[in-house]
Amino acid sequence: MVREIPRQVDSAKKTCRIIEILRKKGEIGVTELANELGISKSTVHGHLATLNNEGLVVKDDHTYRLSLQFVRISESVRNWVADTNTVREEVRELADTTGEVVHFGAKEGGHVVYLEKGRGDSAVRTVSEIGEKMPMHSTSLGKAILAELPRNEADQIIEEYELPERTENTITDVEDLYRELDKTSSRGYSIDDEENIPGIRCIGAAVNVPGTEAIGALSISGPSRRMTDERITNDLQEKIAQTANVIEVNSLYS
Repeated sequence: MVREIPRQVDSAKKTCRIIEILRKKGEIGVTELANELGISKSTVHGHLATLNNEGLVVKDDHTYRLSLQFVRISESVRNWVADTNTVREEVRELADTTGEVVHFGAKEGGHVVYLEKGRGDSAVRTVSEIGEKMPMHSTSLGKAILAELPRNEADQIIEEYELPERTENTITDVEDLYRELDKTSSRGYSIDDEENIPGIRCIGAAVNVPGTEAIGALSISGPSRRMTDERITNDLQEKIAQTANVIEVNSLYS
């Protein structure tokens, strides 16, 4: 059976690309933006004028940037997943307690998306950004979520997005991945053993948010020399489980 692809609107696609470029660049002029997109300056100016009129873009002299309207949009989206204030506070506290990088993310389609990030005093510098999409099969966040999904839903994600190799440690065999997900379910946490970024290990725990269809997860990331099996088992496992529980409870009664 041939899958029907909905008709796409070219002008809407251009607008989405403009917003994404503004997000990455911070601010940009019409000429530079037109060169980035490979379209005329008059077309770019028309899109920017519309976005400016709708309050989504601000013009500063000869450059444009995204407006603070996106902060409100971002907070609204985050609140759909879990209580924003609780997530932010708990992520920062967990980062301070462990000294490492802590992420909170949620499933969207076949990816996990970073919604919050905290850095402890000993944290390694990472290039992860809020809003960034990451694979599910190679991250502790993603594996924690996959382990919670019904098998048929996990099958669909794996079939559509496959298991691309991110590092030499990435699990690229379906049966191996399911064995790892079974381990995740039985012990209550997932492990990214240098599968997404060389030299970085992570522990992840699912956050099941009552009253929504969203499944989120927490992760603690650090250099492999610090993220030992002993530390994960004797220290981090309990800490991440407690934090996940706090987010779940507060989201239930918020």
